[in-house]
Amino acid sequence: MNKLLQSDLSELESLLEKVKSQGLDYINTINDRPTSSHQKIPETLGLNNQGLGGRETLQLFNERFEPLIVSSSGPRFWGYVIGGSTPASIMGDWLASVYDQNPQAIKGTGDISANIELETIQLILDLFDLPKSYVGGFVTGATMSNFTCLAVARQWIGKTAGKDFAKEGITEKIPVLTATPHSSAIKSLALLGMGSNTIVKVKTIDGHREAISIDDLEAQIKKLNGRPFILISSAGTVNTVDFDDFKAIKKLKETYNFWWHTDAAFGGFAACSNTHKHFLEDWDCSDSITLDCHKWLNVPYESAVFLVKEEHRLLQTESFQNSNAPYLGDPLENFNYLNFLPENSRRLKALPAWFSLRAYGKEGYASIVENSIALAQYFGNKIEESHDFKLLAPVRLNNIVFNLKGKPDQDVLDAFLSRLNGSGKVFMTPTFYHDEKAIRASFVNWRTTEKDVDLVCKEMQRIINTI
Repeated sequence: MNKLLQSDLSELESLLEKVKSQGLDYINTINDRPTSSHQKIPETLGLNNQGLGGRETLQLFNERFEPLIVSSSGPRFWGYVIGGSTPASIMGDWLASVYDQNPQAIKGTGDISANIELETIQLILDLFDLPKSYVGGFVTGATMSNFTCLAVARQWIGKTAGKDFAKEGITEKIPVLTATPHSSAIKSLALLGMGSNTIVKVKTIDGHREAISIDDLEAQIKKLNGRPFILISSAGTVNTVDFDDFKAIKKLKETYNFWWHTDAAFGGFAACSNTHKHFLEDWDCSDSITLDCHKWLNVPYESAVFLVKEEHRLLQTESFQNSNAPYLGDPLENFNYLNFLPENSRRLKALPAWFSLRAYGKEGYASIVENSIALAQYFGNKIEESHDFKLLAPVRLNNIVFNLKGKPDQDVLDAFLSRLNGSGKVFMTPTFYHDEKAIRASFVNWRTTEKDVDLVCKEMQRIINTI
């Protein structure tokens, strides 16, 4: 054995204690750690021949990169839609690294950790009150979840024409209807060969809405003259968390032949809220659903789930079966995740989610979701009461979209956001809403409190007074 490997193995307890201590220091000071970094980015170093060993490598990391690490998992990182990591999910994530399993099969000899994943999917279905008629698995994020679901949808389209697109390739244009899709869904269409510019854009409801106009949707469907298509609906648009009318879509599905995919990356968590779960009525009629766990489930990156109705199992295996490995047997008889999702090799992504779901249950996640919704409303009220800022859309769930009052110069808005993020006290992201440049804040972190909102509002006021 290499001498440095042998030395690190003998000192492993001491090395892990140092890492644990450093990790706890980050967690215990996360409220004070800046949300953005002003450190100079170090020059790239080449690989040395002998290696440094674990202790010196940790020291090198701390000297070169640790100062760049921002509190993106903290209570005031409101950019993108980034959750934190619950204590139990960190436990599960550390053990996932220690055990280093590759979840594939659920029986036989060797690694059968996929049973943990299947159980975790059942816990997620319970959390969202979804039927057990979904097959699910863990992937890296919403992009790969959308990719997985839309790959099965692509195969379904092919089969309606008597073709096997997975084996033969796509031989015709696939109609995809949607109104306000997330960029990850568009990227998935490009990756799947369906084309990112080929979607049929459906109109949205008039007013401050991003949801599908059902009247225009049916009009677009009629133009297809009975041709099967894919519909991508939104359970929470990325800006204003708007929800498509799932009851109306369900009714359309009784008349027209289409694959219904629902992107519920973070909006699906409205199912945990007694006051907002009505947004999701009839979403369980979707053929496939995307959910993102490293958002509102508050588990570490990378973690998302795809759900596909069990009736489409054959289409799923046709899309993903590891056909060059005959020793795996019949993919429908011997369940193996190799045959149901894109990656052949994965870490045990389900374990952090399993730990967190078991640790906090339905009530724990209801409190996280309800707290985020309440804080979004609180911040929205602060914006409405302000003399300097304006809401661009009603606060429906957990996102806020706002701008400066009046008709602000776009350079002024950019300068304001740059200074705000540069303060290190909060991080928000720029966006466009109805062709207007704006700022978006997203509440999903389990740590955030009203004190954080008050602190940010005070900082916003200080900065706007200087511009």
